[in-house]
Amino acid sequence: MSRIPERVIELRKAWTESDGRRDAGLTEPEGIEKIRDLSYGPNGQWNLLDLYIPKDSSVKAAAADRSWPVIVSIHGGGFFYGDKELYRFYCMHLAEFGFAVVNFNYRLAPECHFPAPVEDTMAVMEWIAAHASEYGLDTTNVFLVGDSAGAQLVSQFACIMTNGSYRYLFGMKAPNIRIGAVSLACGSYSLSKPGEELRPMILDYFGEESLRNDPRTDVLGNITSAFPPTYIFSSYCDPLVIECEPTAEVIASKGVETVCRIFGSPEAKEVGHVFQVNLKLPEGEKANREQTDFFKKHIQ
Repeated sequence: MSRIPERVIELRKAWTESDGRRDAGLTEPEGIEKIRDLSYGPNGQWNLLDLYIPKDSSVKAAAADRSWPVIVSIHGGGFFYGDKELYRFYCMHLAEFGFAVVNFNYRLAPECHFPAPVEDTMAVMEWIAAHASEYGLDTTNVFLVGDSAGAQLVSQFACIMTNGSYRYLFGMKAPNIRIGAVSLACGSYSLSKPGEELRPMILDYFGEESLRNDPRTDVLGNITSAFPPTYIFSSYCDPLVIECEPTAEVIASKGVETVCRIFGSPEAKEVGHVFQVNLKLPEGEKANREQTDFFKKHIQ
């Protein structure tokens, strides 16, 4: 196991404190069924997920009477930070729009390296396919959301699911699941020229050699016309906003339905990186409503 650099320890502590201030005073909605700490893989705490389902009825009744469209959330955190607990309020809020929501832990750098979280995401999909009837999950209508590093992981996993040649590079088989659409928030997608702030995070995860020579790291070059319809957004005060519109153009150039939105204004500093996770921000609520409305358009 890799030694954890001091900068990672310090950032994990600082970001945990920041996220705690963001969520201070929030309470879990009563109208959502919460099923916690389900194991989806062999890696202990790394491989636990929570499932949030609207309380139209009990979970068993929901499984018998209807199937819920599913949102799978891949949390952000620079590949080295974050877990499902920090995203629980956000994911429960997404469930209030009428979706079952899967909120999961995945293996982080520098303890683990590429493609560990990609493998974990595939394991989550396999878990959904295996347990769909138990929890009333509609495997024909699965949607992915991710922000920051999670957005990169969503884009990569969507490529794996829709490009057989690319999937072959990972040695993976696609489960019997349809990805109806994806939402990408405040992400870094090209990976080719990371800024000085991002570079240590990306190298901790990918490694220099892999980033330069592993064909699996070229996500944008493997997007095809089969890529899911995409809602991609950022904010004027997000340091990664420069990647939003160029990535949208790459996706749209393949003939994929693509909606690109930049929220806030240059003066609205509070509408910054991964602002949609802050449930106290009106702009965050607007983004979450728009992305779930986009998903509803693509339910079959």
